[in-house]
Amino acid sequence: MSLTDVMNIHVEKTTRSKINEVNFNDLPFGKYFSDHMFSAKAVNGEWGEFQITPFGPISIHPSMSALHYGQSIFEGMKAYRAPNGDIMLFRPWENARRLNRSAQRMCMPNLPEEYFMEALTTLLEIDQQWVSGKEGNSLYIRPFMFASEPVLGVRPANEYTFMIFSSPVGNYYNGPIKLMLETRYSRAAKGGTGNAKAAGNYAAALYPAKLGQLKGYNQQLWTDSSEHKYIEESGTMNIFFLINGVLVTPPTSTDTILPGITRDSVIRVARHWGVPVEERLISVEEMDEVIASGACTEMFGAGTAATIAHVELVNINGVDRMLPSIEKREFSNKVARYLSDIRTGREEDIFNWTLRIPV
Repeated sequence: MSLTDVMNIHVEKTTRSKINEVNFNDLPFGKYFSDHMFSAKAVNGEWGEFQITPFGPISIHPSMSALHYGQSIFEGMKAYRAPNGDIMLFRPWENARRLNRSAQRMCMPNLPEEYFMEALTTLLEIDQQWVSGKEGNSLYIRPFMFASEPVLGVRPANEYTFMIFSSPVGNYYNGPIKLMLETRYSRAAKGGTGNAKAAGNYAAALYPAKLGQLKGYNQQLWTDSSEHKYIEESGTMNIFFLINGVLVTPPTSTDTILPGITRDSVIRVARHWGVPVEERLISVEEMDEVIASGACTEMFGAGTAATIAHVELVNINGVDRMLPSIEKREFSNKVARYLSDIRTGREEDIFNWTLRIPV
């Protein structure tokens, strides 16, 4: 008996696909959505009501706990098309594990990893035509969990909903990005939820990011909340510097930085290639010095949506510090190509990171 049978996933397929309404040559991020979605409910910690239905609005109660007390977490991942037509997933088990780490921090129920994986693969098999093979395209997948109990009262909810839907996307950024050092607002504080993928973390970042965007910068470069002395994240990405041939990135042990799956992949590939890696604090002062002196030859963000995002410049206390041209950046260009080739099945997966779904 398969896990699908054990979960008893009820499948209701759409009678009319929307795929012909989508221009796969022009895919703004998050604008289009594929035909189906998965949902399940946990009541008092027990998961059930597993179903795949046509994608569409959901009904919620005005007193739904997540709306008032913020118990909401999510994941982000992508599916790719291999040269032989198979669907490729990149390290999906890590997304399942991170979802549960976030759930623990937000006092939400554990979702068995095998349930996560079965729901994900079953949904992708049904919506497989939405995974484009066009260069630069992928199917962005959004698993998320929220407190769905209709109740007012500051306590953990007794009912939660887990869902997965997907969206065909192109590149998140269409070129190198400009960052603005943030020294007033904070993304996360020690002891908070910075190392969980909680919805509230992103809400807190919107206002300062908007202020920066009004000045012409794509994202903020976050600093620590206590002194604004040390670099943490860049927008929704982990940040990397190549300084005198050493790859440097802030440590996730501070509990204010999300442990990115792409981040971990970049570190492991770098070490495999013999590139020295340091996971350590990097101060604003040091960053300014190494960029100004030319010791920092590369700076980039790493995340699921953006993958590898080259940083063109960073505004440090009102001064734009330029980084070397993108064409001269050996490591970040090489690791971007390498990870892309692994994800799409064009490179041997020596790390056993990919899950292939035959079609």
